[in-house]
Amino acid sequence: MGEVRKIGIYGKGGIGKSTTTQNLAAALAHFFGKKVMIHGCDPKADATRLILGGKPQETVLDVLREEGEERVTLEKVVKTGFGGIRCVESGGPEPGVGCAGRGVITAINLMEELRGYPEDLDFLFFDVLGDVVCGGFAMPVREGKAREIYIVASGEMMALYAANNICRGMVKYAQRTGVRLGGIICNSRKVDREEEILEEFCERLGTKMIMFIPRDNIVQRAEFNRKTVIEFDPNHSQAEAYKKLAERVIENRDLVIPKPLSMPELESLVMKYGLV
Repeated sequence: MGEVRKIGIYGKGGIGKSTTTQNLAAALAHFFGKKVMIHGCDPKADATRLILGGKPQETVLDVLREEGEERVTLEKVVKTGFGGIRCVESGGPEPGVGCAGRGVITAINLMEELRGYPEDLDFLFFDVLGDVVCGGFAMPVREGKAREIYIVASGEMMALYAANNICRGMVKYAQRTGVRLGGIICNSRKVDREEEILEEFCERLGTKMIMFIPRDNIVQRAEFNRKTVIEFDPNHSQAEAYKKLAERVIENRDLVIPKPLSMPELESLVMKYGLV
């Protein structure tokens, strides 16, 4: 039995991290028979809804708040959905109260205490909120919980800024924890020369673009039906794109410590491709 691949998925808020993670997980399970688990680290608790058919899931922090630590059980917080994918959501504090980042730390530690991450998993994904600006959300990287990181980006300026920032955060902890960058996943927004700018951005970082995911409305149609594309229409070309992404992640052993760009370098890259 091989070691569990512990993967953190990061990227700018609204870039499509959760959609990408769930379709990647579904492709790994459906097309390749992999045993997969997703731990959602966003207070919105929406990192697993497509896998669970839109069913609301009790979060770790909800159960902790309502019933106390001794009453938190795996049966209450772990649900199984499409393709046998196990799902857990950290949840967050009540709006306007407390630190959501600290909630991520609490939830992951509690799951480890409960032995909630089975040893027979092939992949464990941490779907992490937004940018690495808060210590709590950086926790999967900082504490070495995730061993490899994939960043979801697009050719949009702010997505590139966020990806570069995330790499800065990674570099801080890479030597101590062994965390490495697996690559960039482009979730296309149909920006002019998008593939070109991402290719050069990856080259400058010292990594590669793992996959260019085309933009297709079937993703939204599947989401309206509370499903991943893989479950909704496994024969569609978009499902094929996620299958290819899954295959590349399975095969990827090219893990690096990124070399983030300075702000002037990033500005000049963006200007070169006419994004300003």
